[in-house]
Amino acid sequence: MPQRHSKNNNDLAYFTYDEKKKLGYGTQRERLGKDSIKPFDSCSLCLKPVIDPMSCQKGHIFCKECIFECLLAQKKDIQRKTAAHAMQQKQDKEEEEEKLALQKARELDAFDQQNHGALPQYSDKNYNRDKNGFHGANSVKATLYEEEALRTMKAFWLPSATPEAPSKVEAPSTCTTCPEGSEKLRMKTLFPIYFTEDTTDQKKSTSLDKSYICPSCKVTITNTIALVALSSCGHVFCKKCADKFMAVDKVCLVCNKGCKEKNLVPLEKGGTGFSAHGDNLEAKDFKHLGSGSGLGLVRPAMKT
Repeated sequence: MPQRHSKNNNDLAYFTYDEKKKLGYGTQRERLGKDSIKPFDSCSLCLKPVIDPMSCQKGHIFCKECIFECLLAQKKDIQRKTAAHAMQQKQDKEEEEEKLALQKARELDAFDQQNHGALPQYSDKNYNRDKNGFHGANSVKATLYEEEALRTMKAFWLPSATPEAPSKVEAPSTCTTCPEGSEKLRMKTLFPIYFTEDTTDQKKSTSLDKSYICPSCKVTITNTIALVALSSCGHVFCKKCADKFMAVDKVCLVCNKGCKEKNLVPLEKGGTGFSAHGDNLEAKDFKHLGSGSGLGLVRPAMKT
């Protein structure tokens, strides 16, 4: 029976792709576990269980202290960038005025030299002149050209003449953004949320961590259950109860406070930066067999 050449040919002077792949070369795939996904009751900034949880209109959950510190830091950064942009505009304006003043001064000097005969004129036809009609050694204009060339010369081997790339500061945006969703976010758009804690004796005696339930159907909330928060009162329900009761009755089942359909905010889960909840939970990593693995010369040298 003939053998497959690409799979079983092992008499070559270098490793084939199939042989390297068996040794671990290439893209490695691995299914992510629950430890790689942020729990539903964890802050999106500190990744710890939330303290005084608050949510934005997109459903991202934060600790009250964490999100306030983040927004204040963004405001300080905006003020710093705005001041730097204003300073750069002022410098650009001063440089432009200085260039205009230098240009006017050069025009006046050229006019004065032309009208008062400051430059020597030669009537000898055999005397060498440049293309502008001035002698190189005695020409004031040539000297000015040399000074200008020395002043604007960009030579990387001279520290005083090393060119510098101009740094431009763009005008910053004056709006603070959500650190998780990158949409515009202000403090007044945040609203507190309240999870219903499971207070049964069985849960108290067997679990050290807090567990939460839906106040309507009493189902224990986990990462596999879609959650909805009411921006009007902050109570959190499972999506099934929210769609079945509150979307129809327009009232909260806990505090009987009226709500509208726009007050139903789906809460986001996951989103630790490694993988999002409900997406393709598969990690990919490319591994190369380099010199450290003893397989550095995986291909023969190319002929030149």
